[in-house]
Amino acid sequence: MEAAADNQSPSSSDVDVTPRGASSAVLRALQLIQYDDSDSKLQAAKEIRRLTKTSQRCRRLLAAAVIPLVSMLRVDSPQSHHESALLALLNLAVKDERNKMSIVEAGALDHVIRFLRSENINLQESATAALLTLSASISNKPIIGASGAIPLLVNILKHGTTQAKVDAVMALSNLSTYTDNLTVIIETDPVPSVVTLLKSSKRSSKTAEKCCSVIESMVGFDEGRTALAAEDGGILAVVEVLENGTRQAREHAVGALLTICEGDRCKYRELILKEGVIPGLLELTVQGTPKSQTKAQTLLRLLRETPYPRSEFQPDTLENIVCNIISQIDGDEQSSKAKKMLAEMVQVSMEQSLRHLQKRALVCTPTDL
Repeated sequence: MEAAADNQSPSSSDVDVTPRGASSAVLRALQLIQYDDSDSKLQAAKEIRRLTKTSQRCRRLLAAAVIPLVSMLRVDSPQSHHESALLALLNLAVKDERNKMSIVEAGALDHVIRFLRSENINLQESATAALLTLSASISNKPIIGASGAIPLLVNILKHGTTQAKVDAVMALSNLSTYTDNLTVIIETDPVPSVVTLLKSSKRSSKTAEKCCSVIESMVGFDEGRTALAAEDGGILAVVEVLENGTRQAREHAVGALLTICEGDRCKYRELILKEGVIPGLLELTVQGTPKSQTKAQTLLRLLRETPYPRSEFQPDTLENIVCNIISQIDGDEQSSKAKKMLAEMVQVSMEQSLRHLQKRALVCTPTDL
């Protein structure tokens, strides 16, 4: 029966991809990818893509297919091969660090960059998705950054399809964690396009989180701060993520605003305050991640009239800092909302302190008294 099966091309309907049947399917795909005829290679690429869609085990077993799949991306290969091979490589790279590195080492990056320039929208989208996945590897970040891919990603962020834009900003977020890539990214002036994408996204989405991640990296440069402030609604969009984003997004948002204010407090303090940032900062001081809480408190200190303690008679408590800021806020609605948030913050803080004391009381021993 096995011999008979080997004489037929497998199809998505008759190949068993359960753990019991996966080995024969994998071996068949590895055989097909080595054949010289283009039809067999194309069938193999499609099978590898299917087998590796959800199976981590298959991604490991099919690692040997990386080099022949990369060879299918060459200019002299049939155009029909390009997207199938690229999508197969994309699936092989998902959650597999070794495959990510192997794909880049096999020379796939030059082909992916060529596809980013393609007028074929589907191929451009697939190439952007591939770069997103490959850029998650620490080892690949400097290689991708030096390859010329970053300006192309920013161009897609400006002119690509909606999905390509989302993948591009996520790839830039990955690449921005490698310090040497930051200069390359800021030179491409990505902030206006990132802000445009952020404003069109749900503030609680993963896209908004990655947009704020890139913005946080970019505002470390004067050009980035200037670009964000110049965008209509740019700072407001970051403030809205600070209020309604995921926990990680809020951390990036408060980090971005803090970096802006630290970069030039006199220039940006009023711009940040007028966007109604105080309620969100107050909430972060008690409900954010540990990093968010620290950054929110630091930013609140910078946003008050003077960043230095006022006197020993008016200690540098968070309540006093916020009261000082509230007194300077224009508009009854913003001031009222900030005061309400301050009261809630104090209440939550008191409740947390009470719970802490109760826990200590429960574990208290006679020697502690």
